[in-house]
Amino acid sequence: MDNLENLIAEIKGLRVGIIGDIMLDHYIWGDATRISPEAPVPVIDVCRDSYTPGGAANVALNVASLGGKAVLLGRTANDDAGAQLSATLHAAGVSYDPRLTRNEAPTIVKTRIVVRNQQLCRVDREQAPSEYSLEDDDNIWHVVEEKLKYVDAVIFSDYSKGIITSSLVERVQNALEGKKVFLSMDPKPRRRIKFSGLDLMTPNRLESIALSRIELEPHDPFPAHDICQSLWTQYKTKHLIITLGGDGMLLSEKGNSLKCIPTVAREVYDVSGAGDTVVAALTMTLARNVTLEDAAHFSNLAAGVVVSKVGTATATPAEIINYAAAEEGGVLV
Repeated sequence: MDNLENLIAEIKGLRVGIIGDIMLDHYIWGDATRISPEAPVPVIDVCRDSYTPGGAANVALNVASLGGKAVLLGRTANDDAGAQLSATLHAAGVSYDPRLTRNEAPTIVKTRIVVRNQQLCRVDREQAPSEYSLEDDDNIWHVVEEKLKYVDAVIFSDYSKGIITSSLVERVQNALEGKKVFLSMDPKPRRRIKFSGLDLMTPNRLESIALSRIELEPHDPFPAHDICQSLWTQYKTKHLIITLGGDGMLLSEKGNSLKCIPTVAREVYDVSGAGDTVVAALTMTLARNVTLEDAAHFSNLAAGVVVSKVGTATATPAEIINYAAAEEGGVLV
């Protein structure tokens, strides 16, 4: 437990820039006790609505919840959803510069209808993915460059909505050349972003298979060694951690699969945003030179806290400590 508390103290105050696709997660909470006479669908009696930052904004929220200083770099619009996001981020202590607000597209909103703690469906409000990255406008890039001067780490949070591009990653790397800034990427295979030489990449199982370009039959075993080798050849990231859901996390360095850390999740209610928690926790700990295994254990604990909650959520240091105390073998050693 002392090691865990020391680690939490070590990452407190770490300055993290989060670059990526910003969204607003909208939850409609209700109950369903009857079927509509108009169609064979449930009628939802709405109890309440709630809003929380999603996408890259949820990564920023996780950084702040873990004790870091989060600087969010992305785009929202001057609309109701953008105003809601701005207020929520400000209340959580996340820095978001209003100069990044633009109206090329509305703020992305994902609405989830939840009945008795079970998600019934999701409704997305967004334009088709487009290239409107942060480096396209010199005024916008000036803001980004200004913010990058004061960070200890940068997380690229790609949700395939157009903010993260190959040229943006390269320009950020060039801007930070010669500085000891930890760079991580939570990738989405659909857009095939080209990058090389980052410190960390955190795909999940399906993303890692797609990124590796290895073709598998539905019931084939997960080819850990081959995938790690392929991702190293393509991306040359110092650390690779593949999240495997209930099977834990696969740790890899320089193409070698080192070991698998088992999951510590006791109850899983909602996996929404768990990947955001993992990349935030891993980046913050590895940026402080924590060993890869200890960083993985810590992020695993944080994810265990988050998936035990309904809706997009975060984990606080106190929750992680309490969770570890109740989990045999979950404490860092």
